Amino acid sequence: MGRHSIKGNFKYYQPLEFMSEVIAHSLFTDFDIDLFKSGKHYRLYEKFGSHIITVNGVEGTYFAVWAPSAKAVSVIGDFNYWLEGDHKLNVRWDESGIWEGFIPGVGKGNIYKYKIQSHHNDIKTEKADPYARRNEHPPKTASVVWEDNYKWKDSKWMKSRKENNALDAPFSVYEVHLGSWRKKMEENRSLSYAELAEDLVAYVKDMNFTHVELMPIMEYPYDPSWGYQLTGYFAPTARFGYPDEFKLLVDKLHQNGIGIILDWVPSHFPEDAHGLGFFDNSHLYEHPDRRKGYHPDWKSLIFNYGRNEVKSFLISNALFWLDQYHADGLRVDAVASMLFLDYSREEGEWEPNMFGGRENLEAIAFMREMNEAVYSAFPDIQTIAEESTSFPMVSKPTYIGGLGFGMKWMMGWMHDTLQYFAKEPVYRKHHQNDLTFSMTYAFTENFMLPLSHDEVVYGKRSILGRMPGDEWQRFANLRLLYGYMFTHPGTKLLFQGAEFGQSEEWNFQQSLDWHLLQYEPHKGVQALIKDLNTFYKKEPALFEKQFSGEGFEWIDYNDAENSVLVYMRKGNDPKDDLIIACNMTPVPRENYRMGIPRKGKLKEVFNSDLKKYFGSGNYKNKMKTSKAEPWQFRDNSVEINIPPLGMLVFKYAK
Repeated sequence: MGRHSIKGNFKYYQPLEFMSEVIAHSLFTDFDIDLFKSGKHYRLYEKFGSHIITVNGVEGTYFAVWAPSAKAVSVIGDFNYWLEGDHKLNVRWDESGIWEGFIPGVGKGNIYKYKIQSHHNDIKTEKADPYARRNEHPPKTASVVWEDNYKWKDSKWMKSRKENNALDAPFSVYEVHLGSWRKKMEENRSLSYAELAEDLVAYVKDMNFTHVELMPIMEYPYDPSWGYQLTGYFAPTARFGYPDEFKLLVDKLHQNGIGIILDWVPSHFPEDAHGLGFFDNSHLYEHPDRRKGYHPDWKSLIFNYGRNEVKSFLISNALFWLDQYHADGLRVDAVASMLFLDYSREEGEWEPNMFGGRENLEAIAFMREMNEAVYSAFPDIQTIAEESTSFPMVSKPTYIGGLGFGMKWMMGWMHDTLQYFAKEPVYRKHHQNDLTFSMTYAFTENFMLPLSHDEVVYGKRSILGRMPGDEWQRFANLRLLYGYMFTHPGTKLLFQGAEFGQSEEWNFQQSLDWHLLQYEPHKGVQALIKDLNTFYKKEPALFEKQFSGEGFEWIDYNDAENSVLVYMRKGNDPKDDLIIACNMTPVPRENYRMGIPRKGKLKEVFNSDLKKYFGSGNYKNKMKTSKAEPWQFRDNSVEINIPPLGMLVFKYAK
């Protein structure tokens, strides 16, 4: 059949003068085709793309691609000198627009593209395989025939993950951009998947986060897009290694009890010549109307959510990462841009829907269907919407009219909180509402509180960089912000670097500034996050009712004069109740009286001002016994000392 040499762990086939013809073969049944046409086939990756199989005792590769407007489709690659016409695929007779065929002798490691000749003016294009499991390392753009027989070792996690990913479980997410988390300085390169499986996993475990969220790892051509402009939806980027090495990273996280969420981008895709755009010289994947099919902000194309085959492609892709890579959830990017026809468009640049509204009905139907498909196949995962508007019921079930996501990012909280903390403490008393407002809508959705990559780029400064005051105050403000965040209802997300007070804005081309950890203030912030994560996981009051109004109660939100907030977090059992006091000024509040729900002894269980966090260490509270002195509409109260720019948590002593 041909000469081949062994490279790494796969066969690499040399070009042959006499490669066999394409043999007619199909992996599709009539039922597959019916499902595909009706938009209900959710496992298309088992059929489309390139698959190494044996036909009539001969090993080779089966190819299948959707190109309904094509006149002819050839597979070109390193096995036929990239010559068009040697390996023409056969079009199916059932008007599905699928071209397919089996090429003997093509195997793992062979590089290929589809040469598509269109009915429109015979135009020819070369396209990467939309379903390829591996792509060449950018800037190269071809697809690679690939399979792996990775042996997973995460069965313990997979059996128990229902509890770990539940809505009433602690969910503290560390958001990572793999290219810039840590670099091998001497070699000026990012860590590989295999290195990350050691270093990143050990770090996240040490920091006590429950989950890692990766910015998109699907193949993308352009580094400055951070991965949000995808061309290879089914392939982990070749920048950091092979697909099976990415599986190793997921596996290692799971073996250490850490979940993994993948960023997923069904909202838009780039116009790169080898990508999905204008695939068979027709608007195949993108909407044909520019008002719905082109994104002016990101200069990219928008999927045609109303087209059944496209819907099947996208839902299959969501399931693929959960099925093949054991992902525990998908964070869905830019949901707002999908929901609204007028998103980032001026008057006249969009057309209302059939009811005269601005909602994109096709995209809404697609999201509902995607969530239903995902949760019915994998009920123990979460989908998380990055959605910045007040669109109702994003994280409510579809059977009551919701979009069906598990959680939604709380962008309002993020915006208001960062705005508040940027103010000099002396002015904060006029802006108490910035902090208390979030509680008016906190339970309308299952909210996640994000301090994400978007908050530390484009001149917004780092989270530490926004804090006012001298060095001590800036770090105390940062610790207070995190203390407030971890005791506020909702799940948590921190972007890499925020956990040790990165000083500079995030730069995707550079490593995080790990050298800062030689300095006490940065070390202190890191120790605080480590302890907050442990505290969050240990205290049921912080997670059992994190999405329910029953899990929160104000004790006092009116003391704007002192800029103090006092509130309770409640779990299923009253003995787990926590009382939190935050002092938003650098003036210590000594003998500060606060009302408490019932008499008893209060013990300080968390203090953001400890020496080990680079705090003052001067304001610790010994055991406090309540007095029958009415205060803040409660029959009992205690006097406490709240540190400057500090957060305290109390619990009833047993």
